[in-house]
Amino acid sequence: EIHIKEPIEKEVNPRLLPGELLLCEANTVYKYIQEDGSNRGTYGKLVCTNFKIAFLDDDSASDDNEPQFQNKIVGENDITLQCVDQIYGVYDEKKKLLTGQLRKYPEKLIIYCKDLRVFHFCLRYTKEEEVKRIVSGIVHHSQTPKLLKRLFLFSYASAAPNNTGKYGRNQTVMFDTLEDWRDELERTKGNVKYKAVTTNEGYRVSEKLPLYFVVPICVSEESILKYEFCLAWVLIWCWSCHNGAALLKMSAFPKEQDDSTSQMQKAFLDGIYKTISKPPYELLKTDDLSSSLPSLQDIQTAYTRFKQLFLIDNSTDFWATDVKWFSLLESTNWLEIIRRVLKKAIEVAECLERQHTNVLLIEESATDLCCVISSLVQVMMDSYSRTKSGFQSLIQKEWVIGGHGFLDRCNHLHKSDKEEAPVFLLLLNCVWQLVQQYPPAFEFTETYLTVLSDSLYVPIFSTFFFNSQHQKDTNMSGESLKTQSGPFRFLTVWDWSVQFDPKAQAFLNNPLYAEKPKPDKSQRKTARFKHQRQLSLPLTQTKSSTKRGFFREETDHLIKNILGKRIGKFINSSDELPNSFREFYDSWHSKPVDYHGLLLPRIDGPEIKVWAQRYLRWIPEAQLHGGGTIATAAKILDLMEEVQSLQVKMDEEHSQAI
Repeated sequence: EIHIKEPIEKEVNPRLLPGELLLCEANTVYKYIQEDGSNRGTYGKLVCTNFKIAFLDDDSASDDNEPQFQNKIVGENDITLQCVDQIYGVYDEKKKLLTGQLRKYPEKLIIYCKDLRVFHFCLRYTKEEEVKRIVSGIVHHSQTPKLLKRLFLFSYASAAPNNTGKYGRNQTVMFDTLEDWRDELERTKGNVKYKAVTTNEGYRVSEKLPLYFVVPICVSEESILKYEFCLAWVLIWCWSCHNGAALLKMSAFPKEQDDSTSQMQKAFLDGIYKTISKPPYELLKTDDLSSSLPSLQDIQTAYTRFKQLFLIDNSTDFWATDVKWFSLLESTNWLEIIRRVLKKAIEVAECLERQHTNVLLIEESATDLCCVISSLVQVMMDSYSRTKSGFQSLIQKEWVIGGHGFLDRCNHLHKSDKEEAPVFLLLLNCVWQLVQQYPPAFEFTETYLTVLSDSLYVPIFSTFFFNSQHQKDTNMSGESLKTQSGPFRFLTVWDWSVQFDPKAQAFLNNPLYAEKPKPDKSQRKTARFKHQRQLSLPLTQTKSSTKRGFFREETDHLIKNILGKRIGKFINSSDELPNSFREFYDSWHSKPVDYHGLLLPRIDGPEIKVWAQRYLRWIPEAQLHGGGTIATAAKILDLMEEVQSLQVKMDEEHSQAI
């Protein structure tokens, strides 16, 4: 028997954000606290707005018990519409997936979220009219295809007080100006061989490419304009290594095309390769990621299986799966995909670091796995990318401005399941492996990565809600309610103060980060030289190439191949790979780690782990006694505060004594 509490005395109203509208609500909804068969729970009101689904109980009414570490935008009983994964109704103890129009309304509602929370609501005590309204409202607003302009992002931007991008404070480089690209070239010493171009200003050449990007110095702006249809196949610079080798990316050619197009492409490529085969571009290794890594479809399938292990309905289910945990985990193939991606990043790092070879990543649109590999290589090789602002700038450069289709890949508009694939989550999972293997090397924590993964589904930030810079720019202009008209002012996710108070933000920073020692002025020259030696590995003498220049006689062969069929086939990199890879990997792991130099993840056997904080955080049975790493972090933060305040006191005493 469930004892029915009297309906709530005081009226509980949801807290609405600017632009948020209440669409439907239902009273006396019972939310199970945890589905353990005991039916414990609490009564409240279930509401649906144009931003979220929220459950309000007695506690929601009082402000006293607001914990400091709560997200300011999304409460613990709030689910943004983009975060809803699937909705099930329970009819006579049978679960049924709810989509579209409903003939019959369920007595229980189960909502599975993309951040792996599971909510159970009992509607037995709710008025029939209200059940119809709330269930059809929730299903309609969270599961049916939407227009881009219907996203809450636009309602919020037009109603919110002028949020003139306050992200200047956190030093994240946005890469939306020519200046940003020039600074990055200078920072990585890439400006010797590469230049930032303005050819695409006003998107006059291609809507797929950003306004500004970096190409080899030898590519003239005229040639880009002349072959504009080919522009998608221009070599785009990602990053330069300290030894001058660079990481580049390029889209693969379409398989079918007519003769005139392929003639033009041949001319265009000829031009590029003629210039790129002269010093200083001697060596270039091409890697077609679509043939050497799993397909997006495989990644999506593996992740769908993997997340099922954590979307657990009740305690009984948890213990039933716990017995077969390892075999279930293995059969999802998700950890194997992470291993393959990390291994590919190590291979690329070896070419750049040890063989001093430029690497060109090729993929159909160069906006999915190219982003994953190029970001990982930079996190592994460039200690700046392991700071918080450096990592955020990297995501801006490679993903947001680089044109990763967040809208399609996260399926934010519910347009097509075919396009969906957790590519960005795959990157965060790979970076997490590095963070947990080498904590002192990172200025941010795993909590930072978890919160970042949750922010994928919060549509008040524009960062993860467009497919390209062009799409964002064309949708920027709009009628704003406050000003008569004018462009929307979107927030960026990198302004963490929107979601968290300073106390909570402390958990995003790693108190044990090994900061880079500042070089002493008097010893500056020697210090710089030493640093380069640490970065480099013991250089095994690479055979000096007899054919200077980029595989001279292979150039024609290369162009024929690029135009004729997929690349990957003619590159014989796999022949010499295993030995040199293994030697590079083992030799690095046999030396002490330099937290500011190259970092290689350990990828053997059980080294690849499940990101427990993200995936297990809502399952009470899986929690650690004593609180695990987050509790340790909290203790360390307290200790640091104490040390700092003692330091201040000592300084005061000292100055008084003087």
